[in-house]
Amino acid sequence: METNRDLDILEMPLDGLAAYWLSLKKLWDSKKGAKKVIEDEAAHTPEPYISYLLNTAFGELPEHVVRKLARIKRETFIADWRRKIELMRIALYAVAAGENPRITLIRMDSRFHAPPMDERKAFDLAGGVFAAIKDTSADLPTLLDVSHKHSHDRLVVKLLFYVIHARREGKQSLAPFIQFIRSPYFAEGLSLAVDGFDADFLANHLDRVRNEALADARRKMRLSQDMVLGIRDKMAYADLLRMAQAYML
Repeated sequence: METNRDLDILEMPLDGLAAYWLSLKKLWDSKKGAKKVIEDEAAHTPEPYISYLLNTAFGELPEHVVRKLARIKRETFIADWRRKIELMRIALYAVAAGENPRITLIRMDSRFHAPPMDERKAFDLAGGVFAAIKDTSADLPTLLDVSHKHSHDRLVVKLLFYVIHARREGKQSLAPFIQFIRSPYFAEGLSLAVDGFDADFLANHLDRVRNEALADARRKMRLSQDMVLGIRDKMAYADLLRMAQAYML
């Protein structure tokens, strides 16, 4: 089974996620080895929350336990995404304001009980990115990408690079990099910073965007929880569709 690289609860629209579950229901109904279908999907999906649901819902656990575990896992991911998006917001403010990168790193580190890495290493690695992108054979999509899927330490280094580059070369110098950024949140914010929007306005705008994105993600995760249990309980396709429609306007 091929990996569905577009499966990302935080970024994908709700109707796209509902379509994924409905297609999985069709696959479940069309094959005798339904358990194998679920095992294959759980093993190959790039979306960790969906993988967790598939591995949890189709075991021996009763529904109320599955719902409890799904809720705990949901809040675990939401908290992680909130922190990562906040790191992006701090960096985007710094780009717009022309902030000293050391101050930016201190503010990012304050979002952790302990810094993901020490200051010297963070600046060394960010400086390495600065040097690497000048190589004509550089893998720019990898070097310049920013995503909520990065580990905390890797994300901090990438964000610090953008702040350093803006400080040294001017924020307009970052415009060519936007095409390589997978995170719509960071790409939009960087575009606004490059266009000269006020740093405080940008920070407030991004704060609201973050809250809306996480609220939407929580709703999509609840949809996923209900639909995976509907598939497990052998709910009719038409009823599963009605369940999905309840989450839509």
